[in-house]
Amino acid sequence: MNVFILLMVVGFLALVVITLIFLSVFTVEQQTVGIVERFGKFVRMASPGLNFKIPFVEKVVKRQSLRVTQLNIQAETKTEDNVFVHILISVQYFVIPEKVYEAFYKLADPSQQINSYVFDVVRAKVPKIKLDDLFEKKDEIALAVKEELNETMTGFGFQIMNALVTDIEPNAKVKDSMNEINAAQRLRVAASEKGEADRILRVKAAEADAQSKALQGKGIADQRKAIIDGLKESVEHFKDGVSGATTQDVMNLVLLTQYFDTIKELGHTSNTNTILLPHSPAGMTDLAEQIRNAMIIGNETAKTNK
Repeated sequence: MNVFILLMVVGFLALVVITLIFLSVFTVEQQTVGIVERFGKFVRMASPGLNFKIPFVEKVVKRQSLRVTQLNIQAETKTEDNVFVHILISVQYFVIPEKVYEAFYKLADPSQQINSYVFDVVRAKVPKIKLDDLFEKKDEIALAVKEELNETMTGFGFQIMNALVTDIEPNAKVKDSMNEINAAQRLRVAASEKGEADRILRVKAAEADAQSKALQGKGIADQRKAIIDGLKESVEHFKDGVSGATTQDVMNLVLLTQYFDTIKELGHTSNTNTILLPHSPAGMTDLAEQIRNAMIIGNETAKTNK
């Protein structure tokens, strides 16, 4: 009986010792600091790894992370031209290892504190900027938020790593209006470019037409010059080959030859509207006389006009 009681006492004592050892040992993860209190009073910081505390006397009240934390804050405000916008700001911060005490004991809710300062900076900065300039000056807003938070939160043990304006969302109606204005501007530019292209095409077509007409005129002039030279040469050869022939006889023969060439060309085309003059052998002299008289009258008229 005594042995049984002794075994029970030993077992109880062993259980108590194991429990005390279990309660006195704790671990802290990497990039984390344990805050140890004794009867509600801060006594020390526990570093990462295996740590010991006095059971029932000391207590780990919090394991404070030293990692970078990101807080997303959406603030509503209005611009200088009275347009309400929602601005999303991401604040990246971490607890300064040397100021874990301040970070834990001075602020009950760090996120709420940071949120309040961000709202204060945004609502002081954005109302001085117009909506069209707000997207270009978002970096200025982010920098102002970071500087303001660093100045305040460092005293509470927090370091602001970065502040980013990740989104600017105007009212839906304002956004649609901006898209319509942008679309109208693009259509206006497209119409202007199209008009300029049409103008260039017309100018180039006019230049090409002018060049074409100039070349046609030069061709006609060269053709007439060649005809004159040929007639002159033909008249001289005819006079030399036919004794007693006058220049007038040669011109009558040339006109008659051209007349028959014309008749020949008209005969090759069935869809030609023509006016036929008398061309009987007896009428050839009259026809030549009429053409010659017309040429003489034209020359006299030209001399009289001069």
